[in-house]
Amino acid sequence: MDTAKFIFKRILMAIFTIFVAATITFFLMKLVPGSPFASEKTNEIAQQALNEKYGLDKPVFEQYKIYLQQLIHGDLGVSYKLQRNVPVTTIIKQSFPISAKIGAMSIIFAILFGIPLGCLSALKREKWEDSVIRVISTLGIAVPSFVIATASMLLFSIQLKILPTYGISGPSSYILPVFTLGFYPMCYITRLMRSSMLDALGQDYIRTARAKGMSEFVVTFKHALKNSLIPIITYLGPLVAFTLVGGFVVEKVFNIPGLGRYFIKAIDARDYNLIMGTTVFLAAFIIIMNLVCDILYKVVDPRIKLDD
Repeated sequence: MDTAKFIFKRILMAIFTIFVAATITFFLMKLVPGSPFASEKTNEIAQQALNEKYGLDKPVFEQYKIYLQQLIHGDLGVSYKLQRNVPVTTIIKQSFPISAKIGAMSIIFAILFGIPLGCLSALKREKWEDSVIRVISTLGIAVPSFVIATASMLLFSIQLKILPTYGISGPSSYILPVFTLGFYPMCYITRLMRSSMLDALGQDYIRTARAKGMSEFVVTFKHALKNSLIPIITYLGPLVAFTLVGGFVVEKVFNIPGLGRYFIKAIDARDYNLIMGTTVFLAAFIIIMNLVCDILYKVVDPRIKLDD
């Protein structure tokens, strides 16, 4: 199967996956009793008028049909509560660049530190460097992100008073959110890289390269490292999608007006269209990044065939 046919097939699967995700999310929302306007201080007549205005008085399956028709045309509807009557696509366009900037910086941080630390841990196996790196990476995976965020704020903002605690007001405002969002993937990449590198270093072609008299630097970084990157690329697909769309907890803790914070607020406010819009956007982004990673496999290792 050639690359073009593979990509076409994956696009069809992506469309079906987005359809399934949108369908499940839609009906799960509708299972919760009440409406987005139930908490507003208005009488029943006013609430009924709002439900009629946004079509929430119609049967659930009719609402679902209308939403799919709008979705096919790229219309995600308007926000019911958070930014009333503002198109969801406009909200995503405004908030996504903020999440994307923090997410991109977090990914760069995770890769720049995770891969070298994983290589160092593998090359120094069973030595003190390996032990220290494994302890740090294990803690980074085990400790929740909100604990990392809280501890970072207590240390650098309250005790040392060198970094701001919330919002985006300057370059220094990115340090804590980026560190918090990137610490877990950095630790995960470190452990993944260590395991993959150890496996590569034990392969026959590595022993053959050493027997031919190649330097340890060439053996490690030209042969072992290249094949060790394949599991990292696999992980980068969902990682990029998640971090670029926004770390929900990080944006909430640091009061960052990104897409993740809007998603949490939309759930609290039961802003149906905004919930659906962010869900569909995230699903599409994950699928696209997974497709990109599949293609990158071929770049890293030409022996890999793009086939299902």
